Amino acid sequence: MSLGKSLYDARKKSGLTQEDVAEKLGVSRQTVSKWELDETLPDIRQSKKLSTLYHLTLDELVDFDLEIKEIEYAIETMSEEKQRQVDWTKLWGKKYPILTTYRQEVETGQYSRELEKMLMRLKADYGYSDEDAFLVLKDILAQIWNEKNREAAADE
Repeated sequence: MSLGKSLYDARKKSGLTQEDVAEKLGVSRQTVSKWELDETLPDIRQSKKLSTLYHLTLDELVDFDLEIKEIEYAIETMSEEKQRQVDWTKLWGKKYPILTTYRQEVETGQYSRELEKMLMRLKADYGYSDEDAFLVLKDILAQIWNEKNREAAADE
């Protein structure tokens, strides 16, 4: 997504017209139009004012990584039914082959029992549903992974 498209989408989401934005920022409507058409760029001060006006961080406003936006959109709009139809292991296995081969090597029953105990504890201690307990445990594992990656990067 281009910066102009980000600006346009943020303005529309805020329910403002180009005239509204121009008036609040002290610029012409044509200037706002040029920003949204990627003909010119707002300066950093105007960008900060735009982010405040649209209730976004400056990073959110100027972030126009198309791949990330597409992934976020797909996650936000995918129905539960469609999620159940996707073979996530097979899909992620294309990127991480270990996901398609580890079951031939690892005795998963032992790990499953330990993980099930952790899930049950999360449910008992915090009243989480099965799904919420699973998501919390998955997030804890992701935090551990990210911390190990940060430590490895710091050691380099």
